[in-house]
Amino acid sequence: MFEKFGELDSAEEINELAENLFNEGDMESIRALAEENGIPGGLVGLYLEGETPELCDAMMAALGKIEKEEQELKPKEIMQDWVEYLKVQCMESNEIARQVRRKGKSMKGCIAALLVWSFGNQQPIDKDILKEAKVNAGRVTLGIPGMGQAKKIIREYYGGAE
Repeated sequence: MFEKFGELDSAEEINELAENLFNEGDMESIRALAEENGIPGGLVGLYLEGETPELCDAMMAALGKIEKEEQELKPKEIMQDWVEYLKVQCMESNEIARQVRRKGKSMKGCIAALLVWSFGNQQPIDKDILKEAKVNAGRVTLGIPGMGQAKKIIREYYGGAE
């Protein structure tokens, strides 16, 4: 996912690299940096024209990372709900946005944390429900966290930011 420039730890690192590239006159690499980090083209244009002093802020860096991860993971259903919750949190809190951007933190890791909780909290499904659903298995369990629990797991995964 971060093939050319590597995984950058923060908006500050992205901006520092963008500034160095700008000072070298390497506008194509700035565009590539933005693309690799999910920074919208409109922001790149504003930066290159001198309309804004930085390529991104903490929120845009985090949302860009999430966007790139989404393209790779293609989450569906409940996983998409988790991703949307995380996006909203990044828009509401710079601290969470900074935590999301950190090296080593990823949607894959976050979903894995949710899966660990799910396996550890499986509940047996009543036989009458199985019959109604036409499920012939002898035993079925389910362990999907409710949204409140999922939110807690997501916040804890990204560093406990509240």
